[in-house]
Parts: sequence; structure tokens; C-alpha cells
Amino acid sequence: MTTTAAPGTTVMIGIAPVTPEEVVAVAREGAAVALTEESVAAMARARTVVEELAAAPTPAYGISTGFGALATRHIPTEMRARLQRSLVRSHAAGSGPEVEREVVRGLMLLRLSTLATGHTGIRPETAKLIAGLLSAGITPVVHEHGSLGCSGDLAPLSHCALALMGEGQVRDATGSLMPAAEALAAAGLEPVELGAKEGLALINGTDGMLGMLVLALADLDMLLRTADVAAAMSVEGQLATDRVFAPELQALRPHPGQAASAANLVALLRDSGVVASHRGPDCNRVQDAYSLRCSPQVHGAARDTVAHAALVASRELASAIDNPVVLPEEGRVESNGNFHGAPVAYVLDFLAIAAADVASISERRTDRFLDKARSHGLPPFLASDPGVDSGHMIAQYTQAAIVSEMKRLAVPASVDSIPSSAMQEDHVSMGWSAARKLRRSVDGLSRVLAIEVLTAARALDFRAPLQPSPATGAVVTLLRSSGIEGPGPDRHLSPEIETAVSLVQSGAVVRAVESVIGDLS
Repeated sequence: MTTTAAPGTTVMIGIAPVTPEEVVAVAREGAAVALTEESVAAMARARTVVEELAAAPTPAYGISTGFGALATRHIPTEMRARLQRSLVRSHAAGSGPEVEREVVRGLMLLRLSTLATGHTGIRPETAKLIAGLLSAGITPVVHEHGSLGCSGDLAPLSHCALALMGEGQVRDATGSLMPAAEALAAAGLEPVELGAKEGLALINGTDGMLGMLVLALADLDMLLRTADVAAAMSVEGQLATDRVFAPELQALRPHPGQAASAANLVALLRDSGVVASHRGPDCNRVQDAYSLRCSPQVHGAARDTVAHAALVASRELASAIDNPVVLPEEGRVESNGNFHGAPVAYVLDFLAIAAADVASISERRTDRFLDKARSHGLPPFLASDPGVDSGHMIAQYTQAAIVSEMKRLAVPASVDSIPSSAMQEDHVSMGWSAARKLRRSVDGLSRVLAIEVLTAARALDFRAPLQPSPATGAVVTLLRSSGIEGPGPDRHLSPEIETAVSLVQSGAVVRAVESVIGDLS
């Protein structure tokens, strides 16, 4: 899903949590970033504690020792700069395809937000360099594989830290691949030599999985409203009843997501000529198929799952994730286990389950349009000349293939664990993997819903002269004005599907509806 930030937008990073909207603005919309004076002062106070401990004869983990299973070795003062460089270089061990730009920008922003709290011991100038990279549009190359989600997203964050040292590969604001040192120089930025604890502070967090969670929540908020639009079009096009969505019936089962979804369906179907055509006493449509009748129950359960995930995300956004952490008021540094990704990993998996089920019910609604035994008078496969034409037969195959994949993606990653670091890190969250598969699932959901919208619009055209509701009619008009023709002889269908996907992913389908009936719940 893509949007564009307003020119000149700058997100200020202080000691308070960044908001989900700010994460989206920086990660997806390209907003610039700057640190507040308050955050700079907090980092300076914490840095004083780190430097005092670095000068002390007593070993302090991450400051004057090795890392992980090598934490028992005390590192002499003259080797500590090398210690930090070695940490970043060795941990930047990812492999596979490049991760998307918005994901890398999101994890950089969230790492910066934690640094700005004053609990990591980073130098202000190092944090300012991260803000400089984000503002200049410089994106380190991060690879698909490498994170176990504990201690946080080590490998992805290490690739970002490598760029701060002027090493590794990055993409500039135009997307061109180049050495980090060249990109920094072109932007007027100087690489840093990491001091005590800075390498560890830069790489020890849940920022990758959290960034992907926040982006997925933004997408799902829009897609679940789109699912209600698609369901309304299917209810209408299949001559189903809207009586089951009445608020007094929903109140008997007071799940908030279900109530919101049902209210959307009522609003979407209001003043529908198609629905009114079979609402009289002679209508025998007492009970529709579950995929139609139970849409609010399924969509609502997904909405409630999203609400829970958003609560977890808000808590994680308010967290200072590092190990060890600096407690500047007490003048000490303490090891902890807050880097473990379980809280985030669980909800990433929950969302993949919900997305798969919403896609599944959407595919079932679409399939009913294509079967003449169940479509109440529509031509087989919505073909103009059945037998010669195949209509939307294979569009449903595409839906089915995506839904099948989404079911596989719904298998939880967070139940897995594979020991690492000589059994020091003997239980890991796999949160990064949960986030990566959720991104594929969210994309799949958008495509499944797009095909339902495309198919339902064609069915509503076949119902003429009966008129759809003003809300669903606006979606049909949007499709037709975007180059997707109505019923007719078979034509190359893939471009029409991709156009519909673009309209769904951009939020245009929801905006078309909301321009007529106001905001959906």
C-alpha cells in the first residue's frame, strides 16, 4: 500500500513514543526526521553513565565485555572501538532478497525512537546520523533472512548500523544502489566511529517486526472496511437479504467488531433498488448462505483481532528495547530480557490467521456468483455467451490459489524456536518471520477482495435495470471510470484484476463509498 507525504513533513523524535501515524509517515510516505532538544539531552545523560562504566575496572556487559556466549571476556580499553566495529560487521550477516524500503525505514525510525529515550547510552551524534539518513532518503540494504526475533532483529539492524559506519550497500533517494560511504558523502553526512556500547545499542531491538506490525495494522484497517464493501456488493448482487444485519440482532452478541461491520453493511445497502426488489412478502430468502449472512461475524472477529494487535503495538512503541539498558537516574547499566519478540510475534501470527479467514469468506462469496445453481438468475460464470465465453471462471481460480497460500501463511511462526549463540539464546521468538509472512498475507487479502469487488460489480451490471445502492454504485462507477469495462465478450482479464487491486490497495474503493455515505466504521 502506498501513499505520499506532504512536502516538507518532518517527524520530531522525542523521549515520548512515536505514533503509528508517524511510523507510516516516515516509513511509507518518506517524511523527514529530526530529534528534539529533550531527546538529545536525555541521550547525553545516559552517555555519561556509559563512559563512566567504560572507564571503571569492573567489567560491564556490552561496554567492556564480549557479547552473547562471549560475554565472559573482558575487553581492554584500546580494543573497544574494534569491539563495536566487529559486532556490527559480524552481525550484518543477512542473506536473500532485499527487504522493502518502507520496512527498512520503519525499523530505522523505531530504533531511533528507542535511542532517543536515553536508556541505551548512544551518543547524540550517532542518533543524529540515523535521522540524517532517513531525511536524505538513504536506505541500507537489508536482506530477507537473518533474524530470529531474539535478541531482537539483530541482523537487519546490523545492516543499518553498518551504513552509519560508512560500510555496506545502500540505496539513495532515487533507488540507486551504491556503497554507503558514497551515499553519505553525497548527502553531506559523515560516518561515525562507534564508541563503547553503541554497536549493541544500534542492533538490539524488535524494531523490524514492530515496524512491519504497524504497517500491517494500517493496511488491515483499510482492507477490513474494503471487505465490508465487497460483502455488501455480494449480498446485493446475489439477491440476499439485509435483514440479518439489523442492529438489534447484532446486540444479542456484543462483539464490537461485529457491530461495526454490520453497521457498515446496513449503511452500504441503504436505498438499494436491487435489495428492495425482493423485500416484499413474496420473498422466500429467509436464510442466506453463511458466507453472506455471517460476513459481520467473520469480519468483526478480524477487526477485534486487529484491535488487540494495535494495543500490543502501542505498548511496544512505548518501550525502550535494549540490552543492557541504561538507568541514568540511578547511574547504572543492567541486563534484561526485554528484547524478546514474543509479544509482537504472537499478534503478527494472529493477524495472519484473521487475514486468511477474511480472504476465505470473500472467495466463497465470489464463487457463488459463478454457479448458475446458486446465483439466482445470473449467467454461468457471469459470461456474456456461456460456453463460448468463460467470464470470471479463472478469476476465481486466482482467488482460490491466493487463499490456499494464505492458509499456509497462517501457520504460526511464533511456536517455533531454534537455539543459537552456543545455547545462550536458547529460546527465540521468530517474530521477524511472522512479520514477513504477514506482509505476504496482507497483499494476498487485497487481491482476493479486489477480485470479489470486480466480480460483484459485473453481477450488479447483469441485474439492470435494477439499481444498486448509492454506495455500491459508486464502486461500480469507479471501476468503469478506471478502464474496467462491464459485461461483454471475454477479454484479457489480468490487467483488469491488477487495476482493481490498485484501487483496493490505494484505498480508492473505500474513498468512493465514503464520498457518498460518510466514513465507514
